[in-house]
Amino acid sequence: MHNTNATLDQIYCSGPPTKEGKKINDLLPQSFDCIIAEFASYQSLKFETLSVGAFTFGEDQYVVFAQPFAGTCSFLEWDHVEMNFRTYDTIEGTSTVVCKPMVIDKHLFVIVAQLFGGSHIYKRDTSANKFIKIQDIDILKIRKPNDIETFTIDGESFFVIADSSKAGSTTVYKWNGNGFYSHQSLHPWFRDTDVEYLEISGKAHLILASSSQRPVVYQWNRGQKLFERRTDIPDMEDVFSVKHFWVKGELFICLTRFIGDSKVMRWDGAMFKEVQTFPSRGSMVFQPVSIGNWQYAILGSDYSLTQVYQWDTERGRFVPSQELNIQAPRAFSLVSIEDRVFLLASSFKGKTQIYEHLMIDLST
Repeated sequence: MHNTNATLDQIYCSGPPTKEGKKINDLLPQSFDCIIAEFASYQSLKFETLSVGAFTFGEDQYVVFAQPFAGTCSFLEWDHVEMNFRTYDTIEGTSTVVCKPMVIDKHLFVIVAQLFGGSHIYKRDTSANKFIKIQDIDILKIRKPNDIETFTIDGESFFVIADSSKAGSTTVYKWNGNGFYSHQSLHPWFRDTDVEYLEISGKAHLILASSSQRPVVYQWNRGQKLFERRTDIPDMEDVFSVKHFWVKGELFICLTRFIGDSKVMRWDGAMFKEVQTFPSRGSMVFQPVSIGNWQYAILGSDYSLTQVYQWDTERGRFVPSQELNIQAPRAFSLVSIEDRVFLLASSFKGKTQIYEHLMIDLST
């Protein structure tokens, strides 16, 4: 309109709400956000992975992948010359399913969960520049680990392992200054597949996803220093995993189902209520990620392309944004390096992928 001699009638905008009732002639190009974002393929890693995590140790950023077939935890660091991720170190094992880093008092620990040979805890020896095994995890409690979460409560460090075997028990471990010891077994026999730590109204909570019951919400009892069952999530059987995110102070969760619909639910102050459903046959990961003002949810699938959804603030729901070609994705994680943001995507049956989050200005 500003680059033509055409004359326009006094047309009034009906939407979006921020422009409602304004004259179309009064609008200025700079009043509009013409920037879009996308995940662009950046680097491909020639190995299969089951989990991925990013962490900071010292002043450097690292990523770690669990390679179940090779039986290793593969640590990568950023090469500032070649501008890509390169091998940093490895921890050798057997059927490794999760490698979870945890920094306590400037010391790096790695909880290595394995399907065979037991699970172990390693510590980074900075003087020798290598990982040293410092502890074994009780094989009577942890028989088939499937997920690990780390967290701190009132200055104390914990991690919890979700056990998916019929005879195992999801267990919380606590750091006592010298090692980790079993603090609480949440419940046996339920074949838990995922555990998520989050805070609700300033109180620590855990959500357990299980193949034999609906997701269960536990709340931390500060007096007893134990987790107590608070509630469950109705009408959500066979949930494989649970991940949470926040939008403008409101708490949401993404629940993944391999068969049926995955869902986004919102905490209403007393319970989680459904917001949106997503067809998700073959999905084992539904990961929310936040980059600046951009909120995404990434729904992986073993049978189709991975779907990237972007949060629409006005609608209060996710809208389709992009498709990614990843074979059997199992986990996603973000890492920020030199004002650049990368999405790490583990693949159980193909090459592990790294994407860069790019901003594109459509007005130029």
